[in-house]
Amino acid sequence: MITQHILVSGQVQGVGFRWSASKLAKQLGVTGTVQNLETGQVAIVASGEDAVLKDFVDQLRNGLSPWIQVTDITIKNLPGQEFQEFRIII
Repeated sequence: MITQHILVSGQVQGVGFRWSASKLAKQLGVTGTVQNLETGQVAIVASGEDAVLKDFVDQLRNGLSPWIQVTDITIKNLPGQEFQEFRIII
């Protein structure tokens, strides 16, 4: 189990990105959080198996809907954390 901080840039606020990321995370068994930042980016802290997190990021990158336009994703490894679920921080 690994934990990553995933910073997503692009047209990712006001287009259902957090909801879509949460739905995808739950489908894949990823736990953690997602929240909008004042910079217009979205921050995700995600925990899961390495291959599952790679799949999660690939699907985020490829766009979860026609309204979402991801231009950049930055990933940093964090010390392992355990979350009970994946939740949206408002």
